[in-house]
Amino acid sequence: MKTTKTPAPIPAQPGAAVTKGGAPAGALPRQKREGAVLNVFSHGMLILWAFMVVMPLLWAVLTSFKDDNSIFSSPWALPDKLHFENWSRAWTDANMSSYFLNTVLVVGGSLIGTLVLGSMAAYVLARFDFPGNRFIYYLFIGGMSFPIMLALVPLFYVVNNMGLLNSIHGLILVYIAYSLPFTVFFLTAFFRTLPTSVAEAAFVDGASHTRTFFQIMLPMAKPGLISVGIFNFLGQWNQYMLPTVLNTDPDKHVLTQGLVQLAASQGYKGDWSGLFAGLVMAMLPVLAAYIIFQRQVVQGLTAGALK
Repeated sequence: MKTTKTPAPIPAQPGAAVTKGGAPAGALPRQKREGAVLNVFSHGMLILWAFMVVMPLLWAVLTSFKDDNSIFSSPWALPDKLHFENWSRAWTDANMSSYFLNTVLVVGGSLIGTLVLGSMAAYVLARFDFPGNRFIYYLFIGGMSFPIMLALVPLFYVVNNMGLLNSIHGLILVYIAYSLPFTVFFLTAFFRTLPTSVAEAAFVDGASHTRTFFQIMLPMAKPGLISVGIFNFLGQWNQYMLPTVLNTDPDKHVLTQGLVQLAASQGYKGDWSGLFAGLVMAMLPVLAAYIIFQRQVVQGLTAGALK
């Protein structure tokens, strides 16, 4: 009968302490120190970045409640009292109400059209194999890399020949075409992550392709739709170049054009408090939309990145 001998433990070198798992005693504290230093550095950079972003916004909001003398005499001090008349004056006298309504109509119509058309195109490109599938997909990708400044002159003549110049619906169509490449690119990757078994079960039950898309697949893609909708909303709400070229009618100006016109008029009127009030009015809808849907935006980005 053979007996097995247990190997003798390897003697540690003189003066070298080891932990319970056999690792050198100084390795773990050194790793913890390095991780702590990196953690402090990353948090410090985030705090610095947050300070650089939040402080100008907070300063603009506080300045919108000051009078013109306080803006120049004590720009960094808190307002002595809240001048709400700045907001009412910017809303009525500066015609911000009309600019705001035009912007809501343009961005609302273009956002709905972009999400509907973009989701339909992305679903077909992601779920169906047909000749030219990849070619069409790369055409959309190419649209993302095409500078809009190069297309302003031919775009002006195309819109003018169609009779859509200086019109709300013409601007909506241009915004949809401008936002479709990124929307299709984003949603195509998202639709590929959705399970195919759900769509196959719907086909077995007799559902058509249209019903399967609108009643089953589109609700499942809600996080991706919210994410790409927020990105498009930010870009379309702050768009200035396209409406400046395609919308020269003062009665149909959007907020960005109205703010530029209000800023240009300050050289003659000096209503700086009204200017800051109008600036905050244009900023609040975008900030509110992101705060409300920030969780859905993160969910959509992570869901589109994981298979």
